[in-house]
Amino acid sequence: MLIGYARVSKGDDQSTALQRRALKGAGCERIFEEAASGGRWDRPELHRMIDQLRTGDVVTVWKLDRLSRSLKDLLHILDRIEVAGGGFRSLTESIDTTSPAGRMMMQMVGSFAEFERAMIRERTSAGLAQARAEGRVGGRRPKLTPSQRGDVVENVITGRKTAAQMAKLYGVSEPTISRVLAAARQEAAL
Repeated sequence: MLIGYARVSKGDDQSTALQRRALKGAGCERIFEEAASGGRWDRPELHRMIDQLRTGDVVTVWKLDRLSRSLKDLLHILDRIEVAGGGFRSLTESIDTTSPAGRMMMQMVGSFAEFERAMIRERTSAGLAQARAEGRVGGRRPKLTPSQRGDVVENVITGRKTAAQMAKLYGVSEPTISRVLAAARQEAAL
């Protein structure tokens, strides 16, 4: 039996409709679908599919990265499919592990996919390091301007207003005010 697996990333406004159509067109009798990251191992539908595999079943995906984004995880999943007596087929990459050539091709494609992810991580790290070297800092912008922070410190330390009143005045949380005060105290101690 051909068994399909369709996955889209969680939180995205994506749909499995394209994958489902391709899997049905390839002859899949049953399709497991879920919205979860391909880099995560805790995907209930993937585990349910693997647990229900019988000898001779072929797990079919539209594209290799729908099954996993990590070569290590991909090989682990394929091993579990093989232990269950099943095979694997990717429609886009024309990989079919029911043959020795297909198994070799799948490992090569998986290696290239992992290499590409490593290169993206390396370029991202280099870009962040360059930005830091140029004095740019990433992350969320501060909720309070330097003058607002000064006003908070002055009003709370002199006792004119409470931290809660200042939080309400500037539309921030009390923990934000507490962090501003702690930073001011630490700066004064230096």
